[in-house]
Amino acid sequence: MQFSSYLHNGAYDELFAPDGLPRDRSEPLFQRLQNLTPEELQRHQKAADVALWNMGITFNVYGHEAGVEKVWPFDILPRIVTDSEWGRIERGLQQRIRALNLFIDDIYHDRKICRDGIVPEELVASAKTLRMACAGLEPPQGVWCHVTGTDLVRDRDGEFYVLEDNLRCPSGVSYVLENREVMKRTFPQVFEGLRVTPVEDYPERLLDTLLHTAPRGVDAPTVALLTPGIYNSAYFEHSFLAQQMGIELVEGRDLVVHDGYVHMLTTKGMRRVDVLYRRIDDDFLDPKCFREDSMLGVPGLMDVYRAGRITLANAPGTGVADDKAVYAYVPQIIRYYLGEDAILPNVPTYVCSDPKQCAHVLANLDQLVVKPTNESGGYGILMGPQASSEERARYADVLRANPRNYIAQPMLTLSTVPTIVEDRLEPRHVDLRPFVLYGKDIYVLPGGLTRVALRKGSMIVNSSQGGGSKDTWVLADPNRPRQAEQSQSQSQSSSSPALAGA
Repeated sequence: MQFSSYLHNGAYDELFAPDGLPRDRSEPLFQRLQNLTPEELQRHQKAADVALWNMGITFNVYGHEAGVEKVWPFDILPRIVTDSEWGRIERGLQQRIRALNLFIDDIYHDRKICRDGIVPEELVASAKTLRMACAGLEPPQGVWCHVTGTDLVRDRDGEFYVLEDNLRCPSGVSYVLENREVMKRTFPQVFEGLRVTPVEDYPERLLDTLLHTAPRGVDAPTVALLTPGIYNSAYFEHSFLAQQMGIELVEGRDLVVHDGYVHMLTTKGMRRVDVLYRRIDDDFLDPKCFREDSMLGVPGLMDVYRAGRITLANAPGTGVADDKAVYAYVPQIIRYYLGEDAILPNVPTYVCSDPKQCAHVLANLDQLVVKPTNESGGYGILMGPQASSEERARYADVLRANPRNYIAQPMLTLSTVPTIVEDRLEPRHVDLRPFVLYGKDIYVLPGGLTRVALRKGSMIVNSSQGGGSKDTWVLADPNRPRQAEQSQSQSQSSSSPALAGA
């Protein structure tokens, strides 16, 4: 494969240095790719596309005229992260999640952080994701955010920045696991021997996390995964994780509160559920507590939770910590609870509920990215430098009407990775979503989901808006024992049969 025609677009490229030579971490991959012809590379890409189709690896897009279920877009050229880079990311995420867990607990109890003037009380009180029904709750083992997906980006300077925290129902980890499986099946000659850190034990670690945080006194906890159903955009992931963990996938209609406990209805009668990995938003969990019109949840579920007879993961109310206006204060939150400086920096952020900061944003809309504080999927964002003057004017009116609902950040230039476009390679912008589990310990899945903006020049990586993905390779330090590679080989042989049935 010839890379001589690969043109940089001024961003930090994950594979190539500015002088056009491969970065040290990419050299082994570069050498292997050079031995392939463009036709061979395309054959591998087509084989991966067919594998994704045959394995039923899909996602849903709401309101798409060509149908809701789509095959997951995947590019076979991986993104490389070194062991030392990953070590810093891992420490930074562990620090961040530890602090955010303390923050959520404080918010639903004494709110000392507000009384001490670190985070404005008004900002917390006005958060759409604040759930006063959770005030005073004590989640089992003190864990609020069991599963987190934190979005990172790398800017022109080569630094990783935290873009946002996702602490409600973060999606995407199933694609991390399936991307790796497809990569091993269709591109083994490039993958093997490069000391790629394995990811296949994530379902086992997730189940351990859920079991560890079960209510005390339960000898053999029963775990189930609660899904909204087949029309949810992440339904593939819900069914995949339940199957991989060997637990039941249930909908609200499968559950009932009886005699003070939650039970699932089975062909052999009712069976008590001790831990519920819920993939339903707070609003729909319990019509007796949140939205009365919810048909997805379980009436009375929150009463059982308050009584300490079931664990809900993530705990209701965790969304208050992924409000994008609260995000702006995370470095101060880390310093307040842990007495440490943040290892991973935030992107500089203007909080529009602050009149001075809002005025600055309105005066500089042509230079900033403006985001709603509680949207997901890339919806509702103004890319100021790329928007027309009419679009900016309309957005300014919306912002003035409800400034609490918006933040603004400078337009970063996301790093790029070579991506197959027809018969050539072109740079495409990427972000990175690592996944964090909080149970007995804090575990960070090595690599995470690299999302790719497949449209030329686009910075929107969300799959719902035309994004795809890549496998993320955290390369083990060559000076370490080869345990990681051995584990990889073992998990390769053990995971394939299960995935074939996914």
